[in-house]
Amino acid sequence: MIRPYLPLNGLRAFEAAARHLSFTKAAIELCVTPAALGHQVKALEERLDVPLFRRLPRGLALTDEGRALLPVLRESFDRIAELVERFRGDGPGELLAVGAVGTFALGWLLPRLAGFRTAHPAVDLRLFTNNNRVDIAEEGLDFAIRFGDGAWHGTEAARLFEAPLTPLCGPAAAARLSSPADLAGETLLRSYRAEDWPDWFEAAGAKALPARGPVFDSSAAMVAAAARGHGIALAPAIMFEAELVEGRIVRPFAAEAGGGSYWLTRLKSKRPTAAMTAFESWILGEAAAVG
Repeated sequence: MIRPYLPLNGLRAFEAAARHLSFTKAAIELCVTPAALGHQVKALEERLDVPLFRRLPRGLALTDEGRALLPVLRESFDRIAELVERFRGDGPGELLAVGAVGTFALGWLLPRLAGFRTAHPAVDLRLFTNNNRVDIAEEGLDFAIRFGDGAWHGTEAARLFEAPLTPLCGPAAAARLSSPADLAGETLLRSYRAEDWPDWFEAAGAKALPARGPVFDSSAAMVAAAARGHGIALAPAIMFEAELVEGRIVRPFAAEAGGGSYWLTRLKSKRPTAAMTAFESWILGEAAAVG
C-alpha cells in the first residue's frame, strides 16, 4: 500500500497553529505570513480530507481530528529535535515533559529535582504545573503527577504516596486553637472537594462545622492565604515541611483525613522512552523513602 505524501510544512504549520490556536501567532513563530500559513494548513486538510480546525469569530478551535493529530506531531517533532541535537553533540538529550500539581511541584518535587538531574544529565526535563486538571494527550505530556484515587481513564497510574489532610494556619490563628470546636470562630478555607472538611472533623472525632471560606484550586495558594491570616487551610502537611520548620505556618492538630494520594500517570497508549523509564524509576524510589 502506498501511503499518501503529507507536506512537512503543512504539518509544522498545523502544529504551531494548534499550539497557539492562532494563525497570526503561529505565523510569527515560523517566520511566514498568516496567509501563507493558512494556505499550508488548508493544503494539509485537503490532503487528509478532514478539517483540523473550526474557524471561530475570535480564533480557532481544534476538531476531533485535530486534537488526535496534535500530540502525535508534538512527540514526533520533539524526537526529531532530540536526534538532531545528538548529532550536533552540544545540546541536551531526550526530552521529557512532566506535568504536576502545583502544590506537589513546589512542595515536594523541586527540593529533590537536583538529584534526578545529577543522575540523568542528558535528559532535557520540561516541567509544567497545573491545578490537577490536565489532559496528557492534548498537552503533549509524558507524565502527569496528580492527586486523587488513581482512576483516570486511559492512563497507567503508579501510586507515589498518601497525602492526608490536616489544618494548617498562621501562628496567630494557631494560638487561638486548643480543640477542633475552636474552629467555629475561624474562616475555614476550602478546596473544590466539598467533603474535605467533613471528613477531617469525623477523623478528629468532632462535630462538623460549616466551611464557608473562599474556595481555592491550589493547596499552595490556600496555605499561603492561611499564613497571611485569611483563615484555616486544610492541606497535606507533607507538602509544606519547609514552611512548618520555619514557623511560617503551624499545624494545630494531629488528626488527619485521608484525602487521597499522589500518582504518577501516563497514557496507556504511549510507548515509554528511556527518559520516561529513568524518571519513573527515580521518582518511585524517592517516593518510597516517604513511607
